[in-house]
Amino acid sequence: MILYTMMPQELIFPVDPAEYSKQRVVQYKDIPLLIESVDEQHAMVIRVMSSDPQHFLDERCCPGAKISFSSLEGLSSSHEKGMV
Repeated sequence: MILYTMMPQELIFPVDPAEYSKQRVVQYKDIPLLIESVDEQHAMVIRVMSSDPQHFLDERCCPGAKISFSSLEGLSSSHEKGMV
């Protein structure tokens, strides 16, 4: 089926709000990131929230990269268990 419309995709196919409960903005090596909990010890980078162009070139925190909760500033894996 082809749907021709000017409406944004989010209005036609809404996302379940429970998906956003796993996401959080954190600091990773002084870079603000939007992450999503993957398991109790790791998170996946969803978006780089910085305005510094150099942060977008850092391969350690590119979207899709997995990072450990222990490497995040001010968070521990025991704190993140309650997040999921």
